[in-house]
Amino acid sequence: MRPFSLLLISLIFITSTSFASPQHGVAMHGELKYPSDFAHFDYTKSDAPKGGTLKLGVVGDNFDSFNPYIIKGVAASGVNYLYQSLTEHSSDEAFSEYGLIAEKIDMPDDRSSVTFHINPKARFSDQTPITAADVEFSFNKLTKHEKARPHYNAYYADVTSIKIIDALTIQFIFKDHQNKELPLILGQMPVLSKGYWSTHDFGSSSLNIPVGNGPYLIESFDPGRSVTLRRNNNYWAKDLPVNKGRYNFDHIIYEYYKDNTVALEAFKAGEFDFRVERTARNWANAYVGPQFDSGQLIKKEVKHERPAGMQAFILNSRRDLFKDPKVRRALAFAFDFEWTNQNLFNSQYARNQSYFENSELASSGLPSKAELEILKPFKDQLPSAVFNEAYFSPSTQKPGSIRKNLRSAIKLLKEAGWSVKNNQLTHQKTGQEFKFEFLVVQKDFERIIQPFIKNLQKLGIQASIRVVDVSQYINRHRSFDFDVIISSIGQSNSPGNEQREYWHSGKVNTPGSRNVAGISDPVIDQLIELVITAPDRATLITRTKVLDRVLLAGHYVIPNWYVPFDRIAYTKNLSQPKISPKSGVSIDTWWTKQP
Repeated sequence: MRPFSLLLISLIFITSTSFASPQHGVAMHGELKYPSDFAHFDYTKSDAPKGGTLKLGVVGDNFDSFNPYIIKGVAASGVNYLYQSLTEHSSDEAFSEYGLIAEKIDMPDDRSSVTFHINPKARFSDQTPITAADVEFSFNKLTKHEKARPHYNAYYADVTSIKIIDALTIQFIFKDHQNKELPLILGQMPVLSKGYWSTHDFGSSSLNIPVGNGPYLIESFDPGRSVTLRRNNNYWAKDLPVNKGRYNFDHIIYEYYKDNTVALEAFKAGEFDFRVERTARNWANAYVGPQFDSGQLIKKEVKHERPAGMQAFILNSRRDLFKDPKVRRALAFAFDFEWTNQNLFNSQYARNQSYFENSELASSGLPSKAELEILKPFKDQLPSAVFNEAYFSPSTQKPGSIRKNLRSAIKLLKEAGWSVKNNQLTHQKTGQEFKFEFLVVQKDFERIIQPFIKNLQKLGIQASIRVVDVSQYINRHRSFDFDVIISSIGQSNSPGNEQREYWHSGKVNTPGSRNVAGISDPVIDQLIELVITAPDRATLITRTKVLDRVLLAGHYVIPNWYVPFDRIAYTKNLSQPKISPKSGVSIDTWWTKQP
């Protein structure tokens, strides 16, 4: 009997040390900031008054869908308020998730699986209960449906099986225990109603109002003109700690404007209440007048601590013209950031030098010893510059000049087989002329691109601008039907599975993927996996810096600029908490002042 007793004790010990008890939240690395009995997030006002109407302006010409999870159609603004997920992200931690639809989260110490215990009170907007079957249905729709946005398949690629334990409990099993982030990003998965979508076509764009589970409902809409949301008074999760002090407006109205200039003037005329300004010229010159002098409108800069990511001219390396990294690097020398910043932006911006700008994840200078250890196995597959040169975005800051930069560009283009014939840059072997197009959706960018085009002309390059409407831009962006676009590649403080969607070779030809530049590099593929499987924060930082270096060395983009603060303007009838989230301004925590 003694051997059996010892075996039983051993099994009990293994179980107790391998599995933690169900928790109210999960942190990527380290401990959760908020304990199990927390009342609300620090950046909310728990007793914020409810009521009033928030009017917002949207630049766009149309919408034809209330389903934001497919690649077809243009989703209406505000539609994300209809849906919520298993967990809620904390905006003042690097990466932590707290229970929402999932009341508790359970997983073994090695994170080889995760079990979500659904809150028995959880309901869809039609008051039907949310069950494990809905969660399984949502996972399958988002990862397997041919029209679903492809990043879900990339995020959840390491899930090997799903087990419904009971009506309110579901377990996801992973291929191994390396993907430490997977339990958290599964918590971010939106939960769809199986009952509703089983009788509706998930893949078609439609203005049928869907069954959701979020804090707002669609009250009315006018395609191409407006969407009105109404706060759901029967919202089951309104008193949960993660929601205290949030979703305070009775109504949120989105008004559509075809042009950014028209939208700005409409805001100044009092047609809507809150605006984030992304154009430096407007911020410097347009937010003036009696409305601001009297305090009716308020202009404010709010510092944030989120990574700036990379805004850039993104070169489509699927195009033969941009396949050579020397060519891509040469084009960067023709963009004069310093002139642009001084003459067009009132010197408001700093230059992007990293895909993880404004964070501890950004690479700089020469590689550290720890970075070199990661890079060493790839030495024969990478350019030597990764190991012995610090990356820089070409500059005309003195002693530099655009002439000096253009000479550098000419040298690179000659090395790549291009030379000028009859004032036209031409490939020496194929005879191809160097011509390309900037595809833009905002006319404001024309004044930025035109000086760039003039510099390109000095190299014998013919470039043009095509301005298209929002619908056409979205479709061409999704199908990679462009030469060069201006876009932002956002990043979080805890990069992980989403990096596959941005850079992995498996996403190069997937319509709607976020691998916009068309990157296909086996070294980058492996570095992505190293980032995803980082066992701790320090290792994550080091591995991310290495990925950053290799991406920069590929010259897939021509870096633009960033600001480490949000530029906002709003009407005096709005109030906000004393503390802003580290990730930036969140209108979800604001409210209407009481009379």
